[in-house]
Amino acid sequence: MKIAEIIHLLESVAPPALQEDYDNAGLITGSADWDCNGVVCTLDATEPIIDEARSLNCNLIVAHHPIVFKGLKKITGKNYVEKTVINAIKNDIAIYAIHTNLDNVIDGVNNRIADKLDLVNRQILLPKENMLMKLYTFVPVNHIEKVRSAIFNAGAGFIGNYSECSFNAEGKGTFKASENTNPFVGEKNIRHEENEIKTEVIFPIYLKNNVVEALIEAHPYEEVAYDIIPLSNKYQNTGSGLIGELKNEMGEVDFLNILKEAFGLSVIRHTQLLQKPVKKIAVCGGAGSFLLSNALAFKADFYITADVKYHEFFDANDKIVIADIGHWESEQFTIDLLHEVLQAKFPNFAVLKTKIRTNPVHYFI
Repeated sequence: MKIAEIIHLLESVAPPALQEDYDNAGLITGSADWDCNGVVCTLDATEPIIDEARSLNCNLIVAHHPIVFKGLKKITGKNYVEKTVINAIKNDIAIYAIHTNLDNVIDGVNNRIADKLDLVNRQILLPKENMLMKLYTFVPVNHIEKVRSAIFNAGAGFIGNYSECSFNAEGKGTFKASENTNPFVGEKNIRHEENEIKTEVIFPIYLKNNVVEALIEAHPYEEVAYDIIPLSNKYQNTGSGLIGELKNEMGEVDFLNILKEAFGLSVIRHTQLLQKPVKKIAVCGGAGSFLLSNALAFKADFYITADVKYHEFFDANDKIVIADIGHWESEQFTIDLLHEVLQAKFPNFAVLKTKIRTNPVHYFI
């Protein structure tokens, strides 16, 4: 199997178009054309992970964090990034990073955090904007079902938790076929009038080519009339963070104990407890201070994230409990997520989870 096949699967789960501008998700070392011997899933691609992959005869590492965020002007081995890249290239190890694009899908990193807390009624905390487009097209009445099914199968028609959404209006289309055409209906050089249905569907911008290709392939006309316009609507299925609810409200200390056990924590940094029941929980794996205002807007009782700075704790303003559980700790179950995605598609292939704890932060207790 080629590495390209694995990349295709990962990018169908978390499209690269969803990564943030500062990110560097994608293939970092190696070639997609290589045959793949096996995969190691990890949170970080460090030099010990490269050595582990070599020992397991795996030539692909799928990591959450990119080992290279910025351009490298020199590669001399002066730091852990350069050493890792040298080791990977020297030993023909491909590194693929699936970072903020996996953070930004509703079934991604934050969903796995919510799984550990058994949250219900989940939704994106900060949905992405400018990620949607609308397709208008015109189809003969007798072919509308075939065309609609094709564009639905290509990924169009999702609104929130609803699928196969469209608006349809019947009308009459006209056209005159020239001598150089082969019209599906009507005659050359005579204006034809056809009963058609105008159908409208929404789709994410990164599926544009797939949707148009499906439309043209399924449509009976030689020349397919369609319009595509960008939408400013928020895309409810993608974005930063996640919010949900506990099945049963509980006390703050009880919830902190559950949090501590679920994530294997030795310590939790948190703001002052508010002496009120806990029900609504906001989460963001990794550095999530930028979403505090969104958690407050949703009236969350707790906000679970990492890398909160001293002065940012004050921003809770006695309205929410901020719980900083650590960057690695918040994203540790991403390894399981990647493993499950790959194992489900390639059950007879060597897909392994690293046994190395890459967390650079240690606690003296």
